[in-house]
Amino acid sequence: MPDAAAASPHRIVFANEKGGTGKSTTAVHVAVALAYQGARVAAIDLDPRQRTLHRYFENRAETESRRGITLPGARAEVFRGETLAELEALAAEVGEGCDFVVFDTPGRDDEFARHVATQADTLVTPLNDSFVDFDLIGQVDAETFKVRKLSFYAELIWEARLKRSRATIEQQRREMDWVVVRNRTGHTEARNMVRIERALTELSKRVGFRIANGLSERVIYRELFPSGLTLLDKGHLGELGTSHLVARQELRALIAGLNLPVRQRPKQLELA
Repeated sequence: MPDAAAASPHRIVFANEKGGTGKSTTAVHVAVALAYQGARVAAIDLDPRQRTLHRYFENRAETESRRGITLPGARAEVFRGETLAELEALAAEVGEGCDFVVFDTPGRDDEFARHVATQADTLVTPLNDSFVDFDLIGQVDAETFKVRKLSFYAELIWEARLKRSRATIEQQRREMDWVVVRNRTGHTEARNMVRIERALTELSKRVGFRIANGLSERVIYRELFPSGLTLLDKGHLGELGTSHLVARQELRALIAGLNLPVRQRPKQLELA
């Protein structure tokens, strides 16, 4: 019997119902990092209004054309359909022959975002290091900062993971790996950072997600958006400052922390 999990693309979903957490920025850099490692990558933007991920790859293609260069990247599409069946059809079309399909979701409650989140092989939830963002996955006591209850979103993912676990053996599906990524940790007051870390650790034990450090300063990443370049495109970025080098190290650590199943291919490029 063929291994269905190995044959189908690995779905990486970047999801958070709150805006401004760095979903699109992280999604683009992860997609490009995988391409640099020799993987074949497709990307679907589920926000047809903002379409930040899709615009990033459009800008990247324009830079390639303008400079006469070729850069690793992803085939990017925008979902503009009205049904889950249309979404799955698009995913099957763009994901054909690919190792990964990256989904970037809007920063709001959305039927299609919920669907891809529950179908993810790797679910990445970026959070800014604040209790405003923490509220997406759990509520804490105002005095002790201990977790009082799960949020609707955390319960949704918990149920999806239970269903996936039951179906894994019968349908040869992968277990869902949920990773909460802490962004902007460098902007958080030390005492509050400790409280958030404790609350995340407590909740991770109850719900089963992993915690990874993300991007502490996104101004650098926003500067790259018009060109579609990423911090991984060394040789095309000009002279880099210390902050750029630190950000690149953070990015490399994040990629490693996601523990994605990269399949080795010929002419693999270095993830610098």
